[in-house]
This record gives sequence, C-alpha cells and structure tokens, in this order.
Amino acid sequence: MRPINYLLFLAVTAWLFAFKDAFVSSDMPLAPKESLSDYGFFAGDPADQIPAADVLPYTLNTPLFSDYAAKLRFVKLPPGQSVAYQPDEVLDFPVGTVLIKTFYYPKDARDAEKGRRLMETRLLLHEAKGWKALEYIWNDEQTDAYLEVAGDSKEVVWVNELGQESALTYSMPNLNQCKGCHNQNEQLRPIGPSVRQLNGPLTYTDTTENQLLRWQRLGLLTALPALEKVPKVPQWDNAEAGTLAERARAWLDINCAHCHSPAGPARSSGLFLHWQETDATHLGVMKAPVAAGRGTGGHQYGIVPGDPNQSILVHRLESTDPGVMMPELGRRLVHKEGVQLVREWIAGLPRQ
Repeated sequence: MRPINYLLFLAVTAWLFAFKDAFVSSDMPLAPKESLSDYGFFAGDPADQIPAADVLPYTLNTPLFSDYAAKLRFVKLPPGQSVAYQPDEVLDFPVGTVLIKTFYYPKDARDAEKGRRLMETRLLLHEAKGWKALEYIWNDEQTDAYLEVAGDSKEVVWVNELGQESALTYSMPNLNQCKGCHNQNEQLRPIGPSVRQLNGPLTYTDTTENQLLRWQRLGLLTALPALEKVPKVPQWDNAEAGTLAERARAWLDINCAHCHSPAGPARSSGLFLHWQETDATHLGVMKAPVAAGRGTGGHQYGIVPGDPNQSILVHRLESTDPGVMMPELGRRLVHKEGVQLVREWIAGLPRQ
C-alpha cells in the first residue's frame, strides 16, 4: 500500500503547485502587514520615500485638498501586468495593484532642506474581491509607519510659503471613513489616477517626462492614443494652464465629484460636479437643493450666477461646521485659495 500512497501524495502535491497561484490571487486575500516597511515599497530608509525598482511615482494635475498637506504618490502593478487606457474614468488597474499615498508637511515650505513631518501613508490594494484600504500612521521618530484601523489625530506645526507658522490637529481616517469617500456604486474605488489627471509632466530621477508616455514606455499602459486626443485637467492654481472655468471645474471635480456624481453617494442630490458634466442645472446653476436645511445657509440655489455670496455651494465650501461643510470628510480647514477660485468662477457667470 505504501507505493500507492506515495504516488497519491505526489499527484496531490503536483496538483496543489499547479493551482497555487489561483488560490493566492483569487479567494485568499493577503493579511495586512504590521508596518509599512514590511511591504518593501521603498528602497533604503522608508522615510526617504525613494521608490523601489518596481514602484513608480506619479502625481495629479489637480489634487484633492487635505488641510494643506503635501502628498507623495506611487503605484505598483503586479509583474508583467498593465492597465488599459480609458478616457473618462479612473484607470481600471489589474488585481494585485497597490496605490500608495504618503501625506506630509514640510517643516518650512520655503526651504526643503529643513525636512518634513510624515503623517500617514494610505494604501489601496486591489484584491480579487475588490479594493481594500489600509491606513499606516508614522511614528514620532519618523522611522516607520504602522497599521491603524481606528485612525488617529496628531498635532502638527509647519511654516507655509508666506513664512507664516500654521498649526493643526491633523486627523487620519479610520477604515470606514476611507470607504465613505472611495464609494462608487457601493464599491470601494480609487479617486485620483485617471488619464486626465496623469496627462502632465513629472520629474523622475533620470528625466522629466509626460507621465502617460512614461507608463506606456514601461509597458504599464496600453492603447494610449496621441496625447493631443487625451483628456487633460489643468492645474487649478496655474492661470496659464487653463481658463478660469476649467480650473474651477478641475478643483470641484477632484474635491467634490467622488460623492457628487451619478455613481457617488450623493447622487440623490442631483448635484453632479464631475469633469464631464455639461448640464448647468446638474452643476447647481439655479438649482434648488433636494433637502433644505441649515446646510443651505438660508440660500435658495446651489449656484447663483454672478453672486457667490448667495450660492449654497460656496457657503458649504467655506464652512467648518461638521453639519454644513463640504466635503464632509478629509478636511478641518477651508481651502481658501481653492474656494476663492470657485468664487471667481461663479462671479463671472452671466446673471440670469
């Protein structure tokens, strides 16, 4: 009987090895690692944020406002995998992709040599059953970041570009809050990396290059058309990058449209602020709110052309009251410069 059992053992072992990849990649998500350094995303000291050879940095033309925190973004695709071009939505990354985003404050925004304070690194892992968010909080020694499902808050002080000292109790989200912002059609999805946001230059260690062209050259992006045919949102704070309307719409798209779009949690409001929206009423122009309340500030319409002071949209963007402010999560401060841009756009709309 021993030869038969031995042959059976060999057969079962061969079968397991043949299908091990299917088990690992489909129904058995990997357990989260305790520390950020355990993933090997960064070469050398993880606090230096130097990406490993298989990790690619990226940036967005107009990023989400997060209480004036600066951000470092990276993507890691599984070996041999790529993502297909799509013009309108966030790229549909393959299973096994990891999106990495580190939030930090420069100690003095006027002098990078003075260093920075790393606050948190958020991961989005694309598993077979969908995306999973993980939150890693940097220790006070700035040696590593550690998994924290409940979120946290820490005091931070920095000097801004004008030489003014700023202080903030910086909030880091719990995993339920991550799901709240990244909710698209009741599924957790990335917000930022669409081709319209990636269509711009980035300085790498070897050269400055359009990000989409670099992704294509590295075999990470397929079916990219000529760049002049690719959508592009302008930098919200660069007057030479686009018109006032384009820059204001870009700011609203990244800061508001993850909720205020046909696939977002606020779709029942009928207020859609995504980049592709062309209907003025959906954008809020002379649109009454679906549910009136103190969030309106006593105003009647989302946007009153020519009058930002009477526009609900501006009222909520300028508020820090948790029951009024928009976005509801991800900020404690008002983005004064971004709101001013929206104000100028509304002020320039023809009165009705």
